[in-house]
Amino acid sequence: MRLRKNLVIAIFVTLITFAQFHAKATEECFEGISRGIFKFNMFFDDIVLEPVAKGYSKLPNPIKAGTSNFTSNISTLLSLPNSLLQGNLKEFGHAAGSFLVNTTVGILGFLNPAERIGLKPNKEDTGQTLATYGVGSGCYFVLPILGPTTVRDSVGLIADTFIDPFAHVTLRENELLGVSGNNFDYYSFKGTNAIDFRSDNLANFSSLEKNSIDLYASFKSIYLQDRENKIENSQDDQDDWGNLDN
Repeated sequence: MRLRKNLVIAIFVTLITFAQFHAKATEECFEGISRGIFKFNMFFDDIVLEPVAKGYSKLPNPIKAGTSNFTSNISTLLSLPNSLLQGNLKEFGHAAGSFLVNTTVGILGFLNPAERIGLKPNKEDTGQTLATYGVGSGCYFVLPILGPTTVRDSVGLIADTFIDPFAHVTLRENELLGVSGNNFDYYSFKGTNAIDFRSDNLANFSSLEKNSIDLYASFKSIYLQDRENKIENSQDDQDDWGNLDN
């Protein structure tokens, strides 16, 4: 039943995709709706995500660093199939080596010895892979909780759950085998990753909220630039979200 539901969603998104890929990312699919969802997301951030992130930021540095390393290590698994799909064997080697070293020597990824020996893979996802095949971004819109995206990236987001080894083991395996299981591990990882990101950007988000004339437009600009940098594997600015006040 769940697999059938996801298939229907995938088909629906695909139909939207064919209708919208000609649009540029700077164009809006449903700006009025997106602005309304953005307001809801900011409200959710104010009452849930930001308070949790502030509490998380007060944890001892070794715990925060270990958690960040752990989630980053698991995220590397998604880079493995995408690097292969992009034909980037060098990046695949960095991702595979980093995951292997950090999972073993780094004690399941809580430490990051791979970076010290020069293994620092870029994070690759299916949205980036589609871009390397010449798929246009499609127009920009905002999803509840998940935040800003484009048509291409929203399709990639669904595809990620099918090709990501971690998602396959924790989420898709139960659906494919028709077994009733608990998806807590997958969603716990995603939630922890979001809190870690939000904690790292407490000051940046606050500065953006205070100084932006149009906060919605500011987030849109930062998201699109960040995605472009990731697609191009830019070394100048790998994470625009970490430079919100620049």
